[in-house]
Amino acid sequence: MNYSNELRSEYARLVTRRWFFRQCGVGLGSIALSSLLATDKAAGAAAPKASDPLTPHAPHFKPKAKRVIYLFMAGAPSQLDLFDYKPALAKYNGKPLPPEVIMGQKYAFIRPDAALFATEFKFARHGKCDAELSEALPHLAEVVDDIAIVKSMTTDAFNHAPGQVLMQTGSTQFGRPCFGSWVLYGLGSEAHNLPGFVVLNSAGGLSGGSALFGSGFLPTVYQGVPFRKSGDPVLFLSNPSGVTDRMQRRTLDLVKDLNEQHLSVMGDPEIATRINSFEMAFRMQSSAPELMDVSKESSDTLKLYGAEPGKPSFAMNCLLARRLIERGVRFVQLFHEGWDHHSEVVNGIKDQTAKTDQASAALIKDLKIRGLLQDTLVVWGGEFGRTPMVEANADFGRKWGRDHHPQAFTMWLAGGGINPGITIGETDELGFHVVKDKVHVHDLHATILKLLGFDHTKLTYRFQGRDFRLTDVEGELVDKLMA
Repeated sequence: MNYSNELRSEYARLVTRRWFFRQCGVGLGSIALSSLLATDKAAGAAAPKASDPLTPHAPHFKPKAKRVIYLFMAGAPSQLDLFDYKPALAKYNGKPLPPEVIMGQKYAFIRPDAALFATEFKFARHGKCDAELSEALPHLAEVVDDIAIVKSMTTDAFNHAPGQVLMQTGSTQFGRPCFGSWVLYGLGSEAHNLPGFVVLNSAGGLSGGSALFGSGFLPTVYQGVPFRKSGDPVLFLSNPSGVTDRMQRRTLDLVKDLNEQHLSVMGDPEIATRINSFEMAFRMQSSAPELMDVSKESSDTLKLYGAEPGKPSFAMNCLLARRLIERGVRFVQLFHEGWDHHSEVVNGIKDQTAKTDQASAALIKDLKIRGLLQDTLVVWGGEFGRTPMVEANADFGRKWGRDHHPQAFTMWLAGGGINPGITIGETDELGFHVVKDKVHVHDLHATILKLLGFDHTKLTYRFQGRDFRLTDVEGELVDKLMA
């Protein structure tokens, strides 16, 4: 009796369609995979080879820029105290912002009707281009004819982590490839002994974390390689005691052979990344210390940047950025966090410009002297701007600060096909909204990719069934920005 019941139960499972698909999913997948592999074989598909994924590639058309140095001012510099002078703020200083200007915008730390706050910095016009800059940027004023200032930037995010992630990856969601990874994926690298994408950080942590230089769903060979502030730029470059170069080379050759065999079977691009990483680490044992040794730089060059050998700083990172691109590195990302001035914005601006203004301008001067500026694109800016209204909160100990402002902020660019000595865009009389030549983050990305030789709609990577790109489904070229 029990035996008959067991047979009936077994028969029911066998004839149930739901059970069939649940239990045989692996079998059906194997059948489909075998069919696909057979099709590839019939079409003459070759087994993957361990070729270097960073081999230089030709872009869609002739580029004006061959490499990028991105000076990212994390925390969001106040455009109203640096670039976008508004006399009307002085006129209405201390009065609440009119409701018709606010248009329902909410803020993280202030009321929408907070009092207007005029800058305490003096502004003056500089260069043949007659650009208006704050007294807090005396060194940038010396190269203002070599840069393009964009006063009409706008973004979709008003908190630091999503704002930084959007600026670097084109999305507020984590998991997308960063700008540097897209560039490296598209162009490859001309650096044989150094990573093609190097990250230098002169300040503390970043709200967006490692996602700001991660490769997302691209193979990890395209992610940024952070260099340390002191000592060996990358940990464990030096051989342990008793390990000779010959011993290491023989070990690496064996590991490489095993990985290449595995790659030929599996076709996993991460295996190629592993091979590349081992070989790059071996070559960097000599190239990285040479890169970090600035003793051969002239005293005039060190003075130009304000860099002190052996002392980590933003100035030293700017100098290292120039040395990196001289050695073929495709993308150098400098992070400098410290611009989040919710309180004492005047003192905060003075502190940060004292650390960054001289070196930023020196980088432009140095690249120009060496003939590198014409095909090196330099980008400067943060994740959003700061409010025309004051932030004051006794509970947080804050006074005379500015809150986050996504509607309008300023960035500047130089070199690499940029139209120099121009100012693009305008904001309203209070610096709240963009009223002319609005440039969204996606538009900036599309334009920079164009300068690097890419149609931003065609630089794609297929993932989870669809083609992704840096600008996703948006992005318009900023023609005025390009020479």
